[in-house]
Amino acid sequence: MKARAAVVRGESAPPDSGGAGRQETVKLMRGRAFSSSTRLLLFGALVAGALAARAAPAGDPARRAAGTTREAPAAPAKVDYSGRKRVGVASIYASKFAGRKMADRTPMDPRDDNAASKTLPLGTEARVTNLETGRSATVKIQDRGPYVKGRVVDLSPKTAEKIGIAPKENVVKVEVEPITVPPASKERKN
Repeated sequence: MKARAAVVRGESAPPDSGGAGRQETVKLMRGRAFSSSTRLLLFGALVAGALAARAAPAGDPARRAAGTTREAPAAPAKVDYSGRKRVGVASIYASKFAGRKMADRTPMDPRDDNAASKTLPLGTEARVTNLETGRSATVKIQDRGPYVKGRVVDLSPKTAEKIGIAPKENVVKVEVEPITVPPASKERKN
């Protein structure tokens, strides 16, 4: 596998691999002995070997030496039915999400008062207040997110405009106060 990964990276293979360095492999693949489909299969095997080497467990000594270890992703936030207020940063939905299905299976409409929250149940109506301007708007939680540390809600462009978030500003400190929270059983059915 080390020789395969070395070929994909464009380095020569280690000396103990039988001398099959990059140049020899390329010559072998360009030779007339193999058809184009066979060469494609060989290349696929080389790429698969490189990907398998990268997918080694984080505790693997070879991976630690390469400096490519990553932390495991954080556990998803649990849905909170308590109805407590939240203070944090709000951001505006990116325009690329317009028309895409949200967590409640409806298309995201940037002209609606919809929002995304990691912890509020889907279907919750909440009042979002811009703490800098004091302006507020009522939104319906229809999606999950934002997945950026410190952010508590993603707002549709219409709602962001209502509470005074400039499009170039994109983020602002807000208070999110649930008005109506659906029963716990409704969220679990989705």
